[in-house]
Amino acid sequence: MRRRGLLALVVVSLVIVAAALVALILDSRKVDGSPEQAGRAYLDAWAAENLTEMRKQVASPPQDFLDQHRRLSSDLQILSIKLTPGAVVRRGAQAADMPFEGIRQIGELGQWNFSSVLHLAVRDGEWKVIWTPETLHPGVAADERLRITEIPVPGTELLTRQGKPLPNDSGAEAYMKDLVGKIDEFYEEEPSGWAIEARSAAGRSRKLVVFRQATERTYRTTLDWWTQAAAARALDGVGHPAAIVAIKPSTGEVRAVADRLPGQGAFYKPYPPGSTFKIITASALLRDQLTGDSPVDCPAHYSVPNGRTFDNHRDEGHGTVSLRQAFALSCNTSFSRLAVEHLTDGRLRREAEEFGFGGNLKSGLGGVCGSVREAGNGDELGADAIGQNSVEATPLCMALVAAAVENGTWRPPRLMSEQAVRRLEVQGRPKPRKLPAQVVSQLRSMMSAVVTDGTAASAGLPKGVSGKTGTAEPSSGDDHAWFVGYRGDLAFAVFVEHGGTGAEAAAGLAARFLGAL
Repeated sequence: MRRRGLLALVVVSLVIVAAALVALILDSRKVDGSPEQAGRAYLDAWAAENLTEMRKQVASPPQDFLDQHRRLSSDLQILSIKLTPGAVVRRGAQAADMPFEGIRQIGELGQWNFSSVLHLAVRDGEWKVIWTPETLHPGVAADERLRITEIPVPGTELLTRQGKPLPNDSGAEAYMKDLVGKIDEFYEEEPSGWAIEARSAAGRSRKLVVFRQATERTYRTTLDWWTQAAAARALDGVGHPAAIVAIKPSTGEVRAVADRLPGQGAFYKPYPPGSTFKIITASALLRDQLTGDSPVDCPAHYSVPNGRTFDNHRDEGHGTVSLRQAFALSCNTSFSRLAVEHLTDGRLRREAEEFGFGGNLKSGLGGVCGSVREAGNGDELGADAIGQNSVEATPLCMALVAAAVENGTWRPPRLMSEQAVRRLEVQGRPKPRKLPAQVVSQLRSMMSAVVTDGTAASAGLPKGVSGKTGTAEPSSGDDHAWFVGYRGDLAFAVFVEHGGTGAEAAAGLAARFLGAL
């Protein structure tokens, strides 16, 4: 009996389930259309701006359904809308979702892309859209109203020569900001932009999308993205203010300015250049019938007649060497003595002027080179000859000195095209100056010897680099470190404020910089 009763119970349950399934199937057969058809019909009506037909596709639309759409179109100046349906996702037999992509044309400002979802359900035997304010635009709350508002925007955007933004933490940001301001001065129309803003009933607002007017100005600078990145990363972790400036010798284009000095010192703050100035002293001596092979004395100490005494680094003496070797070993005593004996009539100062000293550089953003006062006696001239006393130079200036040796012509620097720079520099630019060929060839040999056999031989510099180390004594604090040089059509200056010796501090940074290129 128990088995018969249990069997009867199972049979009854199966009959109930079967009946429910049949009823469900019959009920689903009563639904008109499909969620795909209902969703597409709604989107087609929306794109055609047929609000009445849209409303018919909605289950229980709000009374202000039409007003909400008209107000949005008016507030945002919507000229057209394009809607693309996605694949329908079923949520059982009675519900489904249709994702879609939208593109609104906002007046003359541009297109506003958005993504949303149509929620669909069976109501009274038909597939209908379950409408909420987010169907009109996702992410907008019921109490928020969209509007177009004018916003300030940068008038000019500066890019690298490749058309890319500057690398992060490049050290050139302040220069680009100043250059933007200088360019904007040429335009009468103030730069402006527009944004779509969502403002709540409580007065809170947030920007959903920003448009920039056609007055947007984009310019390419001469900065090279890879060179700028290599210079910036070479300075990472340096414990002192420092800068690297790189120049293309054949054109004067600034390829990199990674400046972590106070006051944009790479362009505007002169420092004593130390022994890197011996490039200019050597150039003046080579014009005076000396050659790189001329024998010179390099004692540990040299005293100007009736004047001060000059010392070599670590009081080292090297006896009689060639001028090339004295340059490579950075003999202070040799260059002080030779200057006192050969350059007493102002020739050192005039030689410095051939390398840009004494003038502004007119790069498009200005910049100064350096200065050398007329020496009043042998003490001053001997100190000037080794980059001390009155001599001052910016890293930009010394990069141009190295570039002049590489190319044979001193050229003024520029950060933009020649045409743009001439427009920005009202008073004009200095002209290129060709150096004597025999002087240039010997300077190249001397700078090569610094890296192969001289003070920079152990710095780990790549092959093909020529340069000059410099250690400068400021009026207070530790020594400044310099290394200037070139490799191929790229010249550079590395400067570390109060960083120590050029051979140890600056030349090592140059190796890191060049190794990343």
